Parts: sequence; structure tokens; C-alpha cells
Amino acid sequence: MKKISHLACFSVLLAHLQLDAAVTGPFSPEDWPAAIDRQKKVHYVSTDSPFAPPSATWLADELRILSGGDQVTQPVAIGGHSGVKVTGNYMNIADASYQEWADDETIDILMQVYGDAALFSNTGQPRTFNFLIGTLPGPPAPPGGSLPVEAKNQKWNWVLFRIENGIRQSDGTRYVGSIPANAQGGIQFGGVNGGTIRAQGVPNLIVRVVAFGEKGAFGEPEQINVFAAGEKCDPEPETNLVFIDIAKGTTNHLAVLNNADQTVTFQDNVGPVADRRRAVRANGTYLNFGITENYLGKPCNDPRAMKMCVEFYDDPALTGAVFGPEAYATDALGGVGNYPADRRHKLEGTGKWVRRSFTVPSVNLKGVNTGSLTGGPRLAFEGGQVFISSINLAVLRVGTHPLAGRDPLEGCVEDLKICTDAYGSYAELDLSKDVQNGLAPGTSGGDQEMIQEEAGPPNDRRKAIRPAFNDGSPGAGHIYMNFAITDEALGPSTQPNARLAICVTYFDDPDRIGATFRPEVYQSDREGRTTFAFTEPTIAVALKGAGKWQEAYFEISDVKFNGVNQGPQAAARFVFTPNQPPFGKIYFSRVQYAVIRPCGPKAGVNLLAGCKPPQLVFRIGPNGNVRLSWLAVAAGYRLEETPELVPAKWTTVAAAPVVEGEENVVRITPLDSVRFYRLVK
Repeated sequence: MKKISHLACFSVLLAHLQLDAAVTGPFSPEDWPAAIDRQKKVHYVSTDSPFAPPSATWLADELRILSGGDQVTQPVAIGGHSGVKVTGNYMNIADASYQEWADDETIDILMQVYGDAALFSNTGQPRTFNFLIGTLPGPPAPPGGSLPVEAKNQKWNWVLFRIENGIRQSDGTRYVGSIPANAQGGIQFGGVNGGTIRAQGVPNLIVRVVAFGEKGAFGEPEQINVFAAGEKCDPEPETNLVFIDIAKGTTNHLAVLNNADQTVTFQDNVGPVADRRRAVRANGTYLNFGITENYLGKPCNDPRAMKMCVEFYDDPALTGAVFGPEAYATDALGGVGNYPADRRHKLEGTGKWVRRSFTVPSVNLKGVNTGSLTGGPRLAFEGGQVFISSINLAVLRVGTHPLAGRDPLEGCVEDLKICTDAYGSYAELDLSKDVQNGLAPGTSGGDQEMIQEEAGPPNDRRKAIRPAFNDGSPGAGHIYMNFAITDEALGPSTQPNARLAICVTYFDDPDRIGATFRPEVYQSDREGRTTFAFTEPTIAVALKGAGKWQEAYFEISDVKFNGVNQGPQAAARFVFTPNQPPFGKIYFSRVQYAVIRPCGPKAGVNLLAGCKPPQLVFRIGPNGNVRLSWLAVAAGYRLEETPELVPAKWTTVAAAPVVEGEENVVRITPLDSVRFYRLVK
């Protein structure tokens, strides 16, 4: 009897295992996946209709999706449900009962996500999802797994990630569930910035449900991460621009709509006496446009950022009126998103025709009230109906599309004042001379603690600033420096991406040969959203040990002045290496910023051109003489030559440079042997 009982139990267990193995997705987004274990511990939150807890161990509303700082989310309606969309780089989840995970070596993270391009790399390929756990300093970001390309199906999908809840070396506790004695900043729920577990590098991710559970609480990843097929759709066409010019009577696959609550009036002779035009205005609140013949694609194509370029009459009679994009489609099912009202345009009443742009992220081509036509964002007006003489709509293509990275409306800017003298173009912090001209050391703390003290060679000691590096504790952090822009010295944060030149005066310390620094992380508008961006490590400057103060030049093409852990305004945060002997404790005595404007009277002017390493230009004259030249503004450079590169024996060219216009020029008579030339500072 005993043996039969064992056989019976084994057969029941085997049947149970076979049943579990057969329960695989895709699972309906309207209920919990069938693979869940109701007896295990789970904490969860839903942004939409509530999901009933399957048992008493499943606790609803224990989690909260944070929003603010560098982890902003915003509500979105898509795929027939309401969710939240990550508008920065991170999604941070706070667990009110985070201590429950102190004994769990593994944590499962179940999400219901919308299946779009945000789940994958920029090239559309699977990528690893990492989750930051624990408090500062030095939390790890363990991998949770990746998703197959089938997840990009334009549907709501259940996905499951699994992370290791590791043990701290400092006190033997697990990262999630406990707070160490040396924890820094925002630790209320056991993690960074007020959260518990933070999803890293997930811009534009859309979620409806997030749940933390014991290992196996939701089944296995291979059971959950199975996806229904998406709708078949033609590839995005090799087009990116439509327009209508009412003044000239020309159009390219764009029509003004005139129906329902978006009726219009066309009128001739609008504008100042010297520039009368035919234009259109809304009769009510809305002005909308339809794209004909699916010229930019179909609603089943992926949503893309769209740029609108509007030419309008800045009517003195409508000073203070506001207009701009309002509603746009988020999906092919009728989901609607709203453009932020505070980013619309306010008329100044200049009495001129004005041309400016708006960029709207993740627009679906279904349009809003466009009928059988496709469409982009709809315009809305408050305080008066503004006359429009032309409008262009551009899709900003990405990935492997032939037009990826091209902006056909590059010359249409978002902020007209960047083409004037309204905003400053220069800021300087010079500690050695006690100068703070629009640039200051800012806040020192967290992982960017900074120390000010005297540094430099014995014959040129200066007041300077360096990263703390915890005064030499290996792996301790404090490897950053960040400077605050004061008094909006370079213009407001609302202006579009700026091309920023940076000049740093640093001590080339003989004791730190090989240590490096570079501006690293900054904020940038990408496809209509402000998010984090990173410079390439190859731009880093390495110390050579010259024992004197040197200058380093950097240029970043797309900086927003929102700042990273510094404010209210800042540019890029500097990172220093290595975090072990000889340590990257590199001193700065002076930091200069200059904005290179794209238009207006100062277009292309670089106030820090003298810091930029000059380009050596070679020209051969008709008599065979060689003309070598470089910009005269680049002071302190000398021309050197060598007959061979290996081994190189550089010597200073005997002929002194002559200034001709804006250039330093050296002329060399033809030689019978090979010579190599370089500029050295």
C-alpha cells in the first residue's frame, strides 16, 4: 500500500508538471496570466482598470510608479487602455513594503507593456533589460532578460523579467529589502531616487501593470514571453515630408480639412502692407490637416516623431493669443495623446509673418478626426484664430530607414529668439580669478562631491576644483563634477538643443598620467522628448604629465540646459577615471561654455575657437611651395616637423608664422625628402 501511495503521488506530481509546462502565452491582457502561482507573495499596481488579487498573498497598490526628476512618466491612452509612458530614461517603482524582499535571492518582475519600438534597441533588435536595485553608493543593475522581436506587435503584452537580489559586501544584507548604514539620498523605499527597483534605459516604454513577486509567482519567462502576431503592414514609405502653401497655392499630399468642429475661412490680403498673402484660419478652436494617399505611411506603421513647421501672421491684434499642436493619434484604434499646452506659441504681435516649428513624439498616422485620410497633430487656438499661410509636416525616420536621421525641416526652428541677441552665448567660471560669469560650482554632494583647493605647479599655483573620489577610497564613487549655469546666462531651458563649445583649463598632473576626463551625460531633445544622452568615451582627454595648466576643448551638438543632478540649469556632467590609483582627481581652474548659434547675426560664431585645436591646412602653390596655415585665433601653437614617424624626432620649424587675415601662415620651399608636420601647444 505504501508503494502504491508513492506511485500515485508521483503520477499526480507528473501530471501537475506537465500541466504547468503546457500553460504558455500569449495571455490575454484583460486578466492575470494563467501561469501564475496564487500562493506566492506578490506586490502590484495597475494604471488602468484594477486587477483583482488572486489570493490574500497578492497585495494591490503596494507599488507606485514614480514621476519626476530624471524618471518622468506621463499618462497615455493606447491600445484601448490607459497606461503611463516613460518620457526620460528610467522607470522607478517604489514598493511600500519593500522589506518583504529581504530574504528573496531572486525577484520576478511582471509587466504589461505596449508592444512598440521602445522594447528594443535603436536598430530594432532585442536588448537586455537592466534593473537598478539598492541604494547609493554603488548599487548594481542586474540583467532581467530580453524580449524577442515578436513583442513588437502593437498590442498590450505580458512580459516577465527575473533579477538576482544580490548581497552587499558591506553588511551581508540583500540589496532589495534593506538599507545599509552608508545609504545616500532618497532611500525611503530602499532604492535610488525614492524608489525600490528602477528599470534602466527604457525611454518611451509604455506600461499598464507592474508586479514584483517571488521566483515563479508568475510562471517562467519562457511561458510568459510569448506574443500574439501583430498586424501585417507595408513598410514605411521612402518619404518624410508633406506640405501645403496656401499663399502660393501649392500642395504636396496635404489638405486643409473643413468639417465638423474644424471649419475654416480662407482670406486674401492678410498680413503687413509689404507682404500680403492668402491664408487660412480656424473658425473655432481647431485647424486640422489630412495627408492624402497614405503618402507618409499607414496607421499600422510604427508611431514616429513628427515635426510641424507653421508660417503664421503674428497679428498685433492677437497679442497674447496661444496656438500650437493639441491632439494626435497614439495608435490605429483611436487612442489620443495631447501635446503639452505650455509648449505652444504665444503671439508677440510683431506684425510680421513668422515661421516656427513644433516636434511631437510618437504620432500615429491615423490622425484625429481626419476621416479616410491619415494625419498628424491637430492645431488648437486660444485667445484668437491665427492666420496660417503654410504648413509642413515631417516624419523623423529612424533605424534602418533610408531617410533615418534626416530632418527635412532643419531650417525651421522651435524658438525664434535663438536667431537673435535675446539669449547670451558665453558663460565662465574662473576660480583662479574669482570669476563666476553665468557659471558656478553648483551643488556638491551625492555622487558628485567636489573639493576646492589650491593646485598646480610650484610656480603657478591656482585655486581649483576636483572630484572628491572619497579622498582615495577604491570604488567609492564621487567620480563626477557638475557645474551650474546661473541666471539663464545661455538662455532658457525651453530653447531647442544648443550646439555647445566647452573649454576646460586643467592641471596636467605628473602624478596622474593616464587619468582621463570628459563631459559625459547631458539632457537632449530626441524625437520630441527630453531625455538623457551620452558622449562617446573616445573624446576623453588623458593626462600626459606635463606638469602645467593645459586647455581641453569639447563640442556637443545637442545640449538642453535642463541639467543632470544639478540645477536649475546645467550642461553636461563630467566623469573622471580611474576610480583606483592613480585616481582621476584632476583639477579644473577654469571652465568656459559658448553656444554656437545656428542662425541670425551670430550664426556659426564660436567664442571658444581659440581653445579648439586648430586644423593644419596644406596647400601647394604653382611654384611648388607648400603653404601651411591654421586659424590665428588659436594662440600658443607651434609648428613642428619630422623626417619620419617611427621613430619620430620632432623639431620646431625655423620659419616663424606670418598672420594673413585670420590665419597663421608658414611657407616652405620644396624639399627633396619627405617631411611630416604637426601643431603642438
